[in-house]
Amino acid sequence: MELYLKYNIDTMCKVLLQQQLDKFDINCRVTEPGYVKFSENIPMETYARFIKSLSEFGIEIVDNQKNILVQKIKNVIIEMIYADKGVQALKISSYLSEKLGENYRTLSQVFSEVTFISIENFIILHKIERVKQLLTTENLSLTEISFMMNYSSVAYLSQQFKNITGVTPTSFQKIMKQKRYA
Repeated sequence: MELYLKYNIDTMCKVLLQQQLDKFDINCRVTEPGYVKFSENIPMETYARFIKSLSEFGIEIVDNQKNILVQKIKNVIIEMIYADKGVQALKISSYLSEKLGENYRTLSQVFSEVTFISIENFIILHKIERVKQLLTTENLSLTEISFMMNYSSVAYLSQQFKNITGVTPTSFQKIMKQKRYA
């Protein structure tokens, strides 16, 4: 028997993080994706066990200013990709600068230095992942997805999709349907 699941990675991470915080009886609040504000100091032993517990799930603590900024950039981009059409239509450089209070050139330089890819390539990769998710879980046409993801045309979406995945969106959808029913 096989199951095909539809899931929201952001929700999964929040639930997992909250479970781990509760497990260690840590009083805090999650203020935005990837950011926890502690209400009080935590004993070092508890903190070390908490970090070890999170690492078992592939979650690590970001501990230097450049890495923190990169994580914030990633969070804003992912938030933007999953947001409604109005937010996606904004110019990414302006949106990031406004949200993070830094000029785009600084954000771009730090991001590339830490991740070894450009912000633009990161966006493309995540948009294609979102398109793959929409193709497999939603009953939307490629035109609807193209509009939803703020592509200038279906042809441009298809070209970018093929460049990243090696197959067209239609072929990808067919392959996934065949896998589902095999």
